[in-house]
Amino acid sequence: MPKKPIKAIKAVKPIKVATAAQGAPGGPGAQVLDRLYAVVQQRRSADPAVSHSARLLSRGTAKVAQKFGEEAVECLIEAVAGNKTALIGESADVLYHLLVMWVDAGLEPEAVWTELERREGVSGIAEKAARPKPLAMRPGTSKIP
Repeated sequence: MPKKPIKAIKAVKPIKVATAAQGAPGGPGAQVLDRLYAVVQQRRSADPAVSHSARLLSRGTAKVAQKFGEEAVECLIEAVAGNKTALIGESADVLYHLLVMWVDAGLEPEAVWTELERREGVSGIAEKAARPKPLAMRPGTSKIP
């Protein structure tokens, strides 16, 4: 079967995005997440009977990841249903549980913000193509390389 020629990809024009300091719509964004991360970090040592974050973190990484996955699926369901109001609430749940997962993993938000900044203005297709190709799947994962 003859191969189809590959079409050239047009360059993607970067879009300018206003920051919160420049009056961006939607408010402070990362600052809210940074504050919430600090709260989750503080609650890590709290009584699990009093703090949802402490209780979740005390149950271990697998439970933290499971809860994040559940919230992500709920978010997807609302997106597909076109329910914007519910999507807002579920999106907030996903972000909260992502922060809990970061706390559990010892990951600082700044590392993610730096990575997002590094990718800013780069086409998603070009960025993904530039990633190193894995030699093989890592043991214990079902992610297809």
